[in-house]
Amino acid sequence: MIPGMNKKQMKQMERQMKKMGMKMEELEGVRQVIIRFDEKELVIDNPSVSLMNVMGQETYQVEGQAREVELEYEIEIPDEDIEMVANTAGVSQDEARVALEESKGDLAEAIMKLNR
Repeated sequence: MIPGMNKKQMKQMERQMKKMGMKMEELEGVRQVIIRFDEKELVIDNPSVSLMNVMGQETYQVEGQAREVELEYEIEIPDEDIEMVANTAGVSQDEARVALEESKGDLAEAIMKLNR
């Protein structure tokens, strides 16, 4: 149900939507919705989810309280990459490893970071 609408208004809206070829239904039993980004996730527990179908195009409406979850990646960085960054930037291999981990394995970014 759309917030702020009573049942009578909702019925009127449903009739208008049906005339325009639109269907809307509440999805029951949804426990969690997760939206993934490159470095984080938005997690919505026990959401209210509606599915609207307009001329074959599906649109989902999600309502609920979202919480952010940072993603942690373990990257395997080859020893050759560490050695190359260390030699190019003129730093120790430990410093090169840290810079590569912080740049998620991006060689150029790690070198630039170390040369600042």
